[in-house]
Amino acid sequence: MGIVGQIQLGKQGLTENFIESLKNLFKNNKNVKISVLKSARGDKDSVKKYSEDILDKLGKNYTARVIGFTIVLKKWRRDVRG
Repeated sequence: MGIVGQIQLGKQGLTENFIESLKNLFKNNKNVKISVLKSARGDKDSVKKYSEDILDKLGKNYTARVIGFTIVLKKWRRDVRG
C-alpha cells in the first residue's frame, strides 16, 4: 500500500484550506486517511456525507471508503467514477 498521508477533520468542517491541504497530501501520497474528530461528527451518516462532499470537491479521479469514523481516500490515474 505504501505511505499513507493522514489529516484530521475538525469542528470547522470542510473549508477551502482543508481541501487545499488534501490536494497537497496527494502530491506525495496515493492514499490519505481522514480522521473525523468528535467535534465534527454527529453520527456515522455525517461521516458518509463528508466523504461524498470531499469527492465532489476533489474530482472524479478519487474514491472514498468510510471505516468507522475514518475516511480513506484513494487517487487513481484516470477517471473511475461515472
